Amino acid sequence: MTYYRFFRRIFRLIFSLVFRWQVIGREHIPKEGPVILCANHISLWDPPLLGCGIERQVHFMAKEELFKIPVLSFFITKFGAFPVKRGAGDRAAIRTALKLLEDGKIFGIFPEGTRSKTGEPQEALPGVAMFALKSQAVVIPVAIVGPYRAFRPIKIVYGKPIDLTSMREAKTGSDVLKETSDLIMARIKELRNQHLS
Repeated sequence: MTYYRFFRRIFRLIFSLVFRWQVIGREHIPKEGPVILCANHISLWDPPLLGCGIERQVHFMAKEELFKIPVLSFFITKFGAFPVKRGAGDRAAIRTALKLLEDGKIFGIFPEGTRSKTGEPQEALPGVAMFALKSQAVVIPVAIVGPYRAFRPIKIVYGKPIDLTSMREAKTGSDVLKETSDLIMARIKELRNQHLS
């Protein structure tokens, strides 16, 4: 058993016993090929939750400061994370993410760039659009419906793929990036609103 599968089992047990998680729409995840999972961000629990809901391994960016903590660095690396310098265009991290997609892996990203303080989805940053348009990955919106409270249900909803054909055919530019980011975030919000009750 790999480290990833081992840690995933532990987190699944936590989500089942403590948070009574509900997983919806995992049938929308392709069984192979590049995938970008785009989710709203409300808690530090979100990355493991995003990865635990499906069988394929999910890779994430995580702020580089976390990799300076020896024990934590070991765990998050084994769970599929790689470092990114926040607040700057980290070309190494971008190349790593695009190479993962080129190799047919799954890349998980939180378009808002940081956790929402209110729990309400915020505006997406252009980074998510850049990854979506520079790759041929299937883009899946994901809604995390919280909050995380002991013995209260937490939902993770994987939506249908977003059709980005017209945007991928358009010339890249700030307008296309914003339009793509807004579309992805709108789909996440729709999913969340559908499953709030």
